[in-house]
Amino acid sequence: MKNIVLAFSAALALTACSTQSGTKQAQPVPVEKNQPSPQSDAARHTKMPVLVQADGTYSTVPIEKDTVVVKVLQTTVDSLGDFPTVKDGLNHNLKHMEEMADKACNTGKKPDFLLYHEFPLTGYSSGSRAEKLNFTVEVPGPETERLGKIAKACDTYIVFGTYATDADWPNHILSVNAVIGRDGALKKAFWKSRNIKRIYEDREIMTTTIEAVRDKYREKYGAEEEFPILQTEFGNIAVSTVQNDPFIFAAFAMRGAEIMIRTATLFNDFDVQATAAQNNFYSTMTNIAFDIPGYNAGESIIVGPNGHLLAKSESKTEDDIIEAEIPIKEFRKGRRIPNFAYEMTTPVMDQYVQEFPINHLDIASEDLPQTGAEMKELMEGVSRFSGNKTQDLSR
Repeated sequence: MKNIVLAFSAALALTACSTQSGTKQAQPVPVEKNQPSPQSDAARHTKMPVLVQADGTYSTVPIEKDTVVVKVLQTTVDSLGDFPTVKDGLNHNLKHMEEMADKACNTGKKPDFLLYHEFPLTGYSSGSRAEKLNFTVEVPGPETERLGKIAKACDTYIVFGTYATDADWPNHILSVNAVIGRDGALKKAFWKSRNIKRIYEDREIMTTTIEAVRDKYREKYGAEEEFPILQTEFGNIAVSTVQNDPFIFAAFAMRGAEIMIRTATLFNDFDVQATAAQNNFYSTMTNIAFDIPGYNAGESIIVGPNGHLLAKSESKTEDDIIEAEIPIKEFRKGRRIPNFAYEMTTPVMDQYVQEFPINHLDIASEDLPQTGAEMKELMEGVSRFSGNKTQDLSR
């Protein structure tokens, strides 16, 4: 059986994603360069709820215990395309997740959070939209029900990332982080806020993020769900697959995140450590494990609010479990949201123009880009900057 590493080798080697014959060319959203992002009438006239408390406090629910235990479950994963059916592949990877959870629940300290990486169930997949859609799950669905049994038996929260589809978003490929509660029920599905841009020479990431359909997302779920905080009896948590994007994490911090749970397919330590220190929260990063020399696989970490490493996996290629204690009661005592220089920087921020506008995938489902190359064509068509040179940031 081929490992998911083969898919990574193809993708990370920057192999061209050729446009398939017979597929529609995506039509760029008609946005003039250097103009504000288009918004629906509903979005413009919707009264914003209170998202940040003016006195620096934030909403919580009572803490159940003084100290909580987080365990990061770094795992390998096999490609769904290597199995006779997608169902067989999902069952295989799910069994591996269950085995790792069982080990984590029965060794070391009793966990309050079990944290997987970005794609422990579906694995990373390359290819066209049609191909990728085959390798998705629904959240909630049969897989979250099975993992819910583990969560209930272990009396722990389980968090994992996955490619997902949703009937309300036809033909879109979502990158979702699911949170399952101690009772086995799905508590929240965190959409990815935005994708990193210009990481490849020949393509852009096709998954749909909040940024890509922001107005429709806001109309459907509410502005509170753009940077949602899940208030639990073990602390306020948020979950994200975003990397190297300080504004995103500042927003989560201002909303009251105490434990920033992060999932990855490759990452850098300094991003997690700096983000935790700047925003004064605990942070975890669970990375996928695979064997491709030169890439930052494995070596998952848990970080304190001062940026110090609390735990780190020593392996890049193997399954591993690391753990740390978070003194959540003491940490919360008298805590306020970060002290950012917002008023001072507002004049600059107000004049900044984001290169790629929000809502760039708010187009007819049949016109969605079918390949990474088509996605790049769309993004270049709506770019408000000129003269950009793509950099390979994947290593």
